[in-house]
Amino acid sequence: MQIRQATAADAAGISALILGVSRFFTLHPDGDGAEAFLATLSPNAIAGYLASPDFRYLVAEDAGALAGVVAVRDNRHLYHLFVSPAVHGQGLARRLWTAAMADALRDGNPGEFTVNSSLYAVPVYERFGFRPTGPRVDAHGIAFVPMKLVVAPKDDPAR
Repeated sequence: MQIRQATAADAAGISALILGVSRFFTLHPDGDGAEAFLATLSPNAIAGYLASPDFRYLVAEDAGALAGVVAVRDNRHLYHLFVSPAVHGQGLARRLWTAAMADALRDGNPGEFTVNSSLYAVPVYERFGFRPTGPRVDAHGIAFVPMKLVVAPKDDPAR
């Protein structure tokens, strides 16, 4: 499994991966009510994020196929972290997050990160050290829990 910087050529694959697991974060499995949010995951929208200096995307490939993606916005907000169901439970989400966090810390993040976790992913983020900062939010056809991670210097994989 190789983790690398995402490029514009990855936009369609990233979009397909995320939309393919949207049932895990939409209030209704068919996406009813989340249409505007899901539009932000189109190939064109992802291409816009990839071109923006406010986002950093990494992808994981397994035998040339996209297996996972992570994105950090503004060097502090975990914006996307998705792994193909075929590789769930194999540690890929942790590997992606560790790589993205190390990049952010290297680039000046003081050790604080936020995420709006899907209900499905809360246990995963808790294992990464994130803690809820507020109650569940239902908006725009999705549900999430705001969470925060404070990395102590000894926990910093880049140091």
